[in-house]
Amino acid sequence: MPSRFSGTSPARLLSRPRAPTRWRPGLSAQPLHSEIFASAAEASGAGLALALARDALKSTAGHEGEDTRQVLWVQDRAAIRLGGRPCVAGLPSELAHRLIHVAAKSPEDALFAMEEGLRCRDLACVIGEIAGNPKALSFTASRRLSLAAERHGIALWLVRLDAVPELSSARMRWRVRAAPSPPPRWNADAPGTATWHAELFRARAHAPGEWMLSDDNGTLRPAPAAITAAAPDPVRLARPTVGRSLAARARA
Repeated sequence: MPSRFSGTSPARLLSRPRAPTRWRPGLSAQPLHSEIFASAAEASGAGLALALARDALKSTAGHEGEDTRQVLWVQDRAAIRLGGRPCVAGLPSELAHRLIHVAAKSPEDALFAMEEGLRCRDLACVIGEIAGNPKALSFTASRRLSLAAERHGIALWLVRLDAVPELSSARMRWRVRAAPSPPPRWNADAPGTATWHAELFRARAHAPGEWMLSDDNGTLRPAPAAITAAAPDPVRLARPTVGRSLAARARA
């Protein structure tokens, strides 16, 4: 009886690409060049970039020991104007004392600083923020960042504020927005755990997908089921006042 594989050589069968795996927090093999698209009206882009960076550093700590190198954070002038500079007092304790911040005057200067940082083996990783779609951030420029990151083994998370996805060589590309936080356990008036709705719309090694991610005491993980089941709705982020929100009153 003829096999259903008749006419297909063993070499072709072995060379068939595997189905892409689903991304999850804690993976040891992470791409070294990622882009995160976010609105400048909220801090979700920088927040998720920092959470992903910490997740990647923790996932490799068990194999190579704790990484105590410096972290480079680069912003162009437009990104600083839209979202402000990183607040050192609000950073995780293990990173606050080893952050190097670069305030670049232009996207060209920011790209130069990031590429030089990726060539420095004394850095644990690089986080960048660039606003809009400047001409300087072309496919060639993104390709240079990818090559520098992969050649020297330093990871880059580039936050694109109020930007439209264009051609890029980034190995992983996200869209992120704020999501409702789970209610605090002890104090209902306290701020909840940072939670994001993250969409992975392009990746080389992983299938596209969407996640509700939460930064649970410094550990990136899927949000609780009760939060995941609810679609992210900015209206739910507003605190009701006497039965109606201030936004609803303004529209009345």
